[in-house]
Amino acid sequence: MAKLESRGDIFLRASRDIESVKRCGRRLSTGLFNLVTCPRGDGPSRVAIVVGKRFGNAVRRNRIKRVFRAVIRECREEFIPGHAAVVFPKREALLQPFDELKRVWRRSLDRMRVYRPRRV
Repeated sequence: MAKLESRGDIFLRASRDIESVKRCGRRLSTGLFNLVTCPRGDGPSRVAIVVGKRFGNAVRRNRIKRVFRAVIRECREEFIPGHAAVVFPKREALLQPFDELKRVWRRSLDRMRVYRPRRV
């Protein structure tokens, strides 16, 4: 049960929330994904992953969502609280190693000014 609660804290699921971020957010495009971020007040930052049917069949769409959920979970401590983001993966992301995706994700968050390096 605790795992489901923690998933709810990280990911945006409601379509109205996703549409709100898409309308008011700042956009950034990389070779592996497009990112839209928007301030949302207090509380933890949340991320939505949007993959359309043009991406490929259901197996590919589900695989890229699993990969990006893993990247987001590993980097969630570095995402400054009070923001919402929507990520639109590109097909090229499936060909990249996991560490490269994390590096590009962190660099993108930094460019959008929603990144805080983890303290060791």
